This record gives sequence, structure tokens and C-alpha cells, in this order.
Amino acid sequence: MKKNFWEETPVLVTMALIATFLWGSAFPCIKIGYQLFGISSGDTASQITFAGTRFAIAGIMVIFIASLLTGHFALPKKESIVPIVIVSLFQTIGQYFFFYIGLAHASGVSSSLIEASNTFLTILVAVFLFHTEKLTRAKVIGCIVGFLGVAVIEMPLPGQAEGAFGFSLLGEGFVLISTVMSSFAANFIKIAGRKEDPMIISGWQFLFGGLVMALVGRASGGQLGIKEVSHPFYGILLLLYMAFISACAYTLWSLLLKYNPVSRVAVFGFVNPVIGVILSALLLHESNQAFSLVGLTSLVLVSAGIIIVNRPEKKAAVPQNT
Repeated sequence: MKKNFWEETPVLVTMALIATFLWGSAFPCIKIGYQLFGISSGDTASQITFAGTRFAIAGIMVIFIASLLTGHFALPKKESIVPIVIVSLFQTIGQYFFFYIGLAHASGVSSSLIEASNTFLTILVAVFLFHTEKLTRAKVIGCIVGFLGVAVIEMPLPGQAEGAFGFSLLGEGFVLISTVMSSFAANFIKIAGRKEDPMIISGWQFLFGGLVMALVGRASGGQLGIKEVSHPFYGILLLLYMAFISACAYTLWSLLLKYNPVSRVAVFGFVNPVIGVILSALLLHESNQAFSLVGLTSLVLVSAGIIIVNRPEKKAAVPQNT
């Protein structure tokens, strides 16, 4: 049987890498956004307002594009409303409530390492809770190799302060909780995508989740005043880019999850932290690992893990009658 466009390996690899690059760029962008909008690490209400505004704009972007592609306003089916709300509760509201607060109290580098555990969790949830696929030796080995790649690039360099890799509940703890939320969301998207267009799921869950977060943030005293920003143009531009990250990356990811096993897609999540480290090194000056032998080793291991999980399984030989 001929493969669907989204099932083709070159398409899967290209689209997944585009999505992970966009997500990787979010690590430093969130930190820069806090600086531009004057949001301190302790201002939880403004962090939630900032996140909600970003995702509400992302939802509008996706719904607008989906409407253009279909030729009519992209409303979800009546039976899709509950699944969309569930996806939003885990993906946008749950995941990013904890992620935005956690990232404000942890470095972009340490957050990247914790986020890498999301790949393991997503596959384990698919296997043991949703029973949508089987756990194979290749998946286990590929995940271990990929995680080692992330662990390598996160190791402190000689002379680097050990405290940079500490653990706190509000920091690394909240980032870890966000990965659990994300792993459930990926599997809910897989299920919801059987009956609904992934673009419609993505757009409406972002809009719903974004509005809820923005309203809760504002009601709690959160501020997102463009006039108070030292460079309003850059602040608006960054906010629009971050909305585009979500709109584009999650739509691509939802399409890939609809047509491929969760494990084939989830393993590309190991690229996300590597991109996060590289861009954090460039934009936040947090690390020098990215441009060393360590960085190259990390990329090789992550790539090897992806290849192992995605290589075709050998079919058992059928005995010939003689």
C-alpha cells in the first residue's frame, strides 16, 4: 500500500527537524522575552500572561491558515470539542503553566536536559497506558543513545560552576512536571487526530488554552504592557515569532503524530534540547559546550538514536515448504 505523504521518511525527518529547531529556539526566546517585558523570575502572574498571549495569537494564526486552506471558517466538529479541550488542558495550559514558571527559575541549559526525558515518557505512555504501540528493543536502545547525547552536551565543562546544574521545585521540578503533561498531550493528539483535522485541533486548543492562561494571569495581577518595554518593536516582534513557533511546530508535530507511530515522531524530541543548548550558547552566553568536541559528540549520539528508532523492522522470515 502506498504511504501517505506524512509517512514518508524524508518528509518525517524534514518536518520533525523544522519543528524541533523552532522549539529549541523557544528556550532562549522566553528568557529574552522576560528581559524585554521586564518580567522578573518571581512574577508568576506576568509569566502566565505572557505565555497565554503567545498561545492565543498562535491559535489565531493556525485557525486563519486552516480557514484559507479549506475555503471556509475552520470550526471543529461538535464531537471534537471535548478532545480539543482535553488536549489543551495537558498541552497548552498544563505543560506551559509549569514550563514558563520553571524556566524562570532554571537555566536554559538544565531545562533542556530535563525536557529530553519527555521522549522516554511519551513512548512509555503510548505503550503502557494508551496501548497504541509495542515497546521494542530498537526503541529502548534508540532512546538510551539519544538521551546520552543530550546528557553529554549538558555536562559541566572544566572550571564551570557546579551550581549551574542544581535542582529546585519551582525551577527544574516544574520543568519536569511540564514534560509529563507534554507526554500525555502527544498521545491525546494521536487519538483526537483520528477524527479531526490536526490543524483544527492545534488552532483551537491553542486559542482556548491561551485565553485561559492570559485571563488567569491578568486576574492574578499579571502585566504585559508594550508601552513599558524599552524596545516595543522588538517586544512585539519576539511575541509574534514565539506565536509562530507554536503555530508552525505543533501543527507539523500533530500531522506527523496522526500518520506515524508515536515513537517514530517522539524520538526527534532529543534534537530539541541540543538546539536549545546551541542557541542558549549563542544568545544567552550560558555555555560553551555547543561548539566543541562535546557538542559534535552529542549531535552524533542524538542522530544515532533517531536512526535506530526509525529504521525499518526486519520481518520474520516465512518458512518455505519443501
